[in-house]
Amino acid sequence: MKNRFLIIALSAVIGFTGLNFIAEKITAAPAAVQTKTSEIKPETKSNNSASYITVCPLEVVANPDTYLGKNIKMKATFDKFATLGLDYKPAFRSSQDYISFLIKRDDVTDHTIPLSEMKIFIKRTEAEKFIDLESGDIVDIYGKVFSTALSDPWIEVNKLVVVQKKTPAKKKV
Repeated sequence: MKNRFLIIALSAVIGFTGLNFIAEKITAAPAAVQTKTSEIKPETKSNNSASYITVCPLEVVANPDTYLGKNIKMKATFDKFATLGLDYKPAFRSSQDYISFLIKRDDVTDHTIPLSEMKIFIKRTEAEKFIDLESGDIVDIYGKVFSTALSDPWIEVNKLVVVQKKTPAKKKV
């Protein structure tokens, strides 16, 4: 209260009415800064001047609104290129300019089940560099969650890195 009075008095002396607005924001700031004590902050790394939050794909699917508008980095198992979600008007990415791809759910071990709730888009010109990707290859996906249409995360890929190629299956003798 003392600080607010001082700022208001100062604004009267100077004659700058904008300080009253600032005074209200300063006194209201402590209430807006509250955070959950149980909240775990994901690791943040820098890549080409953009900051990326390292996340688990299933966490993004479970809480898409939390990541809306944020740059994220995920390690995932590539499944296949697809056309899922292309040309859908609420989260539009043109099928002429983009291709989508699926990653494997990382909570299933015995079967390959695609994480179809996550829509991942990459520009076709960039995707052509990864034509040799196979189901089972491990990739790092750098992208931005640009929509949560249908309550799913829609991600535009900024960078794709192949971390590990799938190991060839051993032949039974």
